[in-house]
Amino acid sequence: MTTTKPLDHEVILIGAGVCGIYQLLRLVELGVDVTVLETGDGPGGTWYWNRYPGCRFDSESWTYGYSFSRELLDEWHWTEHFAPQYETLRYLEHVVEKFDLRKYMQFGQKVERCVWDEEDRSWTVEIAGGRTLRCRFLLTAIGLLSAPTLPAIEGRDDFAGPSFHTFYWPKEGVDLAGKRVAVIGTGATGVQVIGKIAPEVASLTVFQRRPNWCAPLNNAPIDTDEMAKIRARYDEIFAKCAETPGAFIHGPIDKKFWESTPEERRAIWEELYKGPGFGIWLGQFREVLMDEEANAEMSAFVAEKIRERVHDPEVAEKLIPKDHGFGVQRVPMETNYYEAYNQENVRLVDLSETPIERITETGIETSDESFEFDVIVFATGFDAITGAFDRIEFVGTDGQTLKEKWADDALIYLGIQSHGFPNLLVVSGPTAGSASTNFPRAIESIVDWMTPFIAHLREQGITRVEANSDAEREWAEHIKELYQMLLLRNAKSWFTGYNENVEGRQKKRHLIYNGGAPNYRARLGEVAAEGYAGFEMS
Repeated sequence: MTTTKPLDHEVILIGAGVCGIYQLLRLVELGVDVTVLETGDGPGGTWYWNRYPGCRFDSESWTYGYSFSRELLDEWHWTEHFAPQYETLRYLEHVVEKFDLRKYMQFGQKVERCVWDEEDRSWTVEIAGGRTLRCRFLLTAIGLLSAPTLPAIEGRDDFAGPSFHTFYWPKEGVDLAGKRVAVIGTGATGVQVIGKIAPEVASLTVFQRRPNWCAPLNNAPIDTDEMAKIRARYDEIFAKCAETPGAFIHGPIDKKFWESTPEERRAIWEELYKGPGFGIWLGQFREVLMDEEANAEMSAFVAEKIRERVHDPEVAEKLIPKDHGFGVQRVPMETNYYEAYNQENVRLVDLSETPIERITETGIETSDESFEFDVIVFATGFDAITGAFDRIEFVGTDGQTLKEKWADDALIYLGIQSHGFPNLLVVSGPTAGSASTNFPRAIESIVDWMTPFIAHLREQGITRVEANSDAEREWAEHIKELYQMLLLRNAKSWFTGYNENVEGRQKKRHLIYNGGAPNYRARLGEVAAEGYAGFEMS
């Protein structure tokens, strides 16, 4: 079949973040006629949007950057082990300029609707403002945490002062010095903001719905000599990331939990707690994330640390989760978060005791008290993994939308393609290996698979590719089985698709691949070796 209507591009790629940048580079190298549509005014994705104080990596900078170019590795100097947002954005802008990718990118282009044309075997992409583009293959790199959610609080728009979600922190910045500030939310974003701004504001009131288990980031600067040593170890570093389940530098230890004495376990935890990054979460006993008794012992250890760091015993108890154990949700890494509550100008409001009733022109009213504020910050998270897809209307065969198909669970073969949506290829989405791992490491794996897949389609003259429904169903069952291995199966977190701020998101969904990065790569390799088994091509 030939296209009767002219195509604007062979491939349209949505999103110019970490994923989109690398996929674009590989497609350009392949000689594909490709353009990138990006809502923002520049590249960077999550690192373009999230400009809030304290925003930074929770994985080591030198494990996060791209590994595909030795020249890039040799010329870039990370200044901190966990780089701040502005440095990461500069890095991604540098990559775009170095490889001359900006000319393929269109900014300020918010994609609203994408419609499949079966007769023409093409996608029509509708952009805000009335513009449309047509392509043979549509690829998405729209981010896993790029659909911010605001709480459904009465009067939310009535506040007269500045109020915004952390995702939309103003580019020009916000002067918080001497201001009365409210922060709603104590997730990963909230703990970064709170620890950063507490010393500079006149007063900070934190409204907490449910506490999270947090652990010290233990960040440090990187000088020239240390960066040279890191460069010399890059092959070793990326090899280590390739073998760990989370694709981080931190992997589970070989020692068995129940073969260790309580004293030995505590000694290990003490070292991990003093160490950098996700070591305390991912660099310890496997049983902590799989066995309830082991997890309870670990949780008691971290609870003790919180009590040591927070001077007021009553406040400390409110900051210790009671509804889940340590590590069954992604652990927020913090700097001076718990110490912030020792400041006289910082107050914690437990919404389980005194819920917010409304936001007023001057502040916030709870069931117990009225507060006046100059600034309100919503650190209320995201409609994770599928939320960004829901905000674009993807219309497939027979008029079905992707949002309708994924209402109960995300059905998508290998996390790459959903049956009923031909030629729509997802580079970063649900049930793939990227959501639960060190993102760039997983992204390089999927892009390095996706690129030869697209090359195969082009070489064979394939104009229509669609995931087989049986293969999709088998993958979905596999994803569900993997959830049963880990305690996260019971968590109310974005790992299980839970979000109190989004209608219909108060039930468990199976959105991430829990089999580990090496197993996911191996599965992709098997599919390719079998002639891209599970995909129907014509």
